[in-house]
Amino acid sequence: MKIISVGGSIIIPQTGFDIPFLKKFRSLILRQVEKGERFILVVGGGATCRYYQDAAKKVVNLTDEELDWIGINATIYNSQFVRMLFGDLAHSEVITNPNKKIKTDRPIIMAAGWQPGCSSDNDAVLLAKTYGVKEILNLSNIEYVYDKDPKKFKNAIRIEQIDWKSFRRDIVGYDWKPGKNAPFDPTASGEAEKLGLKVSIVRGTDLKEVDKAIQGKKFKGTVIATN
Repeated sequence: MKIISVGGSIIIPQTGFDIPFLKKFRSLILRQVEKGERFILVVGGGATCRYYQDAAKKVVNLTDEELDWIGINATIYNSQFVRMLFGDLAHSEVITNPNKKIKTDRPIIMAAGWQPGCSSDNDAVLLAKTYGVKEILNLSNIEYVYDKDPKKFKNAIRIEQIDWKSFRRDIVGYDWKPGKNAPFDPTASGEAEKLGLKVSIVRGTDLKEVDKAIQGKKFKGTVIATN
């Protein structure tokens, strides 16, 4: 069983649907399914989530919990969209409770957000715990994690391997805010550290590298793990 946390902006970028990419991503997963692989795909809210959150904040004052619920519903909608792309190969329902193990003969399970206080990354971590999986593949809009924003700092250092303690202290911090854009969210990072999980971050649109990561081959990206 492979658990893949798919950034919502990979599936539905701000520029609109990338149909050729969606076809290639679908084909990649189907090729692995034909080889006998099984997947849990956790789809995030991405730009869709932040679009709704930003609009709501301009109209009324919302609590962090209310903003999170907007995000959770965005992940459910995005996950339903992807589920339909896989037809009968996907389990008939989108899973929203990551602590409940389901029985299905379908090779693809779609999952979404569950509770406020974190992003869908945390649901991927809880699903790993529920299904006894020790590694998560995180498809992001970045190729590597950097010690600081490479768009703002020319001397930003690329990170290929990092432990959880350093990642939390130096990169993502410890606090979650709705709509926070982080390589892997702080709440999820804390739980992943406790469980001793390995998280591989790879640019989701680079399907050659995604394919390598799925197969356990060396890929371009960042690996976060316990020392």
